[in-house]
Amino acid sequence: MNSIRKKVFDAMESMNISYDVIEHPAVYTIEEMDKLSVESKNEVVKNLFVRDDKKKRYFLIVLQKNKRVDLKEIRRELNCRPLSFASEEDLGKYMKLSKGSVTPFGILNDSDCKVEVVLDKDILLFERIGVHPNDNTATVLICPQDLESIMKNHGNNISYIEV
Repeated sequence: MNSIRKKVFDAMESMNISYDVIEHPAVYTIEEMDKLSVESKNEVVKNLFVRDDKKKRYFLIVLQKNKRVDLKEIRRELNCRPLSFASEEDLGKYMKLSKGSVTPFGILNDSDCKVEVVLDKDILLFERIGVHPNDNTATVLICPQDLESIMKNHGNNISYIEV
């Protein structure tokens, strides 16, 4: 197990969080995940890494996979400057991830807590959600409140919005 993935499992185990893991071929998009014959794929969430136009603030938006995102509306809810998708270079710099493996667990690699997490309120209604463990060849099924606890424990700011 690589160290970036191990960090995820260590965090869950240190907080006594229960989870299930599904191993699968590498997937880079929600559409690719949907094509797999994987149980619980309907619980997988969509993760978007965005930044403001001045590159001062970075956000990880976590929402239900079937929802469409209006960055102008999210900007209004967050009361921030215009938003656009961050570069793969920024993704590597702040969360040590590559394109296709964006996940809320990536904030565990954000040692300065620069990335602000934005959660769609609706995902908190799920019994569990599916997210990559910093590696797109597996999906961790976890209670959203437990994932929220891991992120809070790490120290990143968390906002809640309706998408």
